[in-house]
Amino acid sequence: MNLFQVKNMEQEYILKKPKSFNLEHIFECGQCFRWNKEPDGSYTGVFGENVLNVIQIGEDFKFKGICKGNIKDTIENYFDLNRNYEEMKHILEQVDESMANSIKYGEGIRLLNQDLWETIISFIISANNNIPRIKGIIERLSAKYGKEIKWNGKSYYTFPTPQELKDVTVEDYRKLGLGFRDIRLYETVHMVLDGKVNLEAMHNEKDTLKIRETLLTLSGVGPKVADCILLFSTLKRLEVFPIDVWVRRVMNELYIKNPDENKVNKKEIEKIANEKFGLLAGVAQQYLFYWKREA
Repeated sequence: MNLFQVKNMEQEYILKKPKSFNLEHIFECGQCFRWNKEPDGSYTGVFGENVLNVIQIGEDFKFKGICKGNIKDTIENYFDLNRNYEEMKHILEQVDESMANSIKYGEGIRLLNQDLWETIISFIISANNNIPRIKGIIERLSAKYGKEIKWNGKSYYTFPTPQELKDVTVEDYRKLGLGFRDIRLYETVHMVLDGKVNLEAMHNEKDTLKIRETLLTLSGVGPKVADCILLFSTLKRLEVFPIDVWVRRVMNELYIKNPDENKVNKKEIEKIANEKFGLLAGVAQQYLFYWKREA
């Protein structure tokens, strides 16, 4: 475990009156696992080699912490601030009243640009798991194999790279509480290290289906996990529509109306999502998911 030299790296930035920006909506909509709410209502998170705390002050948001590079640029990129969410919401609101209501409920959601590698591993860990447990596993994995960043009297840890995980055994993963996912992490790490899957090539590939096919070759990545990676990482394919129990439920209740939601076909859901939401299906999914789960 390496300790970053963080002297003189603390930075601060005020984001002035952003539209479509609500901390709870962003961090509690199921897309990320390393942001935690503090007693004062702020959130502290680790991403890349950054540790930031963000708090709302009036209509503004104050960011403070350790940041590699320029904090303004880092925040603009990570929080997808150069994308017009107001315009996307306006398009989706026209679909129907239910979609408009879900947008109203989660109007401050933004899809984070999360590191591809971290998103792959995080969503493999998320399979058949609950959020507190997912967070715990990711924190233990990072503390054991990532780099330490000290800030504000506390230690934080970067998410470990494939290289930092090269000597980790299946048994080592099991000790972190991964359960049946231990072998899946081990195999995926070594597929990347051995060059069987090229992460950079995925960013350069324009065909979403081809990227999806590549993701599905990774151990522990099924269709839902692949779609989450496509939507929530720096790949940012807004047309994909991840389907979990909440999304299946809300799509059935709103559009399919099958008395037994377990009989609702995934292809049927995808067809409706594509017809109704088009290239913004992934954005619509987040509003619907958050609305159904939280409301």
